[in-house]
Amino acid sequence: MSKFRKLGVKMLGLAVILFVGLGQVQAQEYNLVNKESSLKVYGTSSLHDWHIDAENQSGKINFSSTEAGTIDQLTLNIVTESLKSGKSGMDKNTYKALNSSKHKSITFKLTKVNTVTDKGSGVFEVKAQGDLTIAGTTKNVPMNFKVTINGSKITLDGEKTFKMTDFKVDPPTAMFGTITTGDEVTVKYSTIFK
Repeated sequence: MSKFRKLGVKMLGLAVILFVGLGQVQAQEYNLVNKESSLKVYGTSSLHDWHIDAENQSGKINFSSTEAGTIDQLTLNIVTESLKSGKSGMDKNTYKALNSSKHKSITFKLTKVNTVTDKGSGVFEVKAQGDLTIAGTTKNVPMNFKVTINGSKITLDGEKTFKMTDFKVDPPTAMFGTITTGDEVTVKYSTIFK
């Protein structure tokens, strides 16, 4: 084997190692940490304001570059019957309205990132679109959130307001219809990925 051929083989090997190594550095996947994440749904009723906590969430976020805050993929999954208000009657009405026996999960899947604004120190403001599925109805909705990248920990903070009827969910009622729930709800979240 000639000197040039040996050198060519070595260079090709080095190129392959660099390419594979860079691919692993660039594409980074993080998993949602349920115990550290918070998602609350706030609403109103004819009696009082209320909120429900999501106790069981899962999901993943992939970045092509954490330095630039470039998200390739984001999925979130909330177990419908993990929504808890601390009041069993309210929870039952919620599960009935969401048809939880048929629709076990509420999901969000990122479909498009419109803009990423670098705020410095690993903080990015993201304007995106995604498919939100509630009670079997999927809508593509705008979703704006803040991403904070701190080493191996990623935090997504944001809120989204929408109407239950947009997802064909009848706002729950109680006491034979004497207590009615407002149609509009606001979801506030601080989601941790590691």
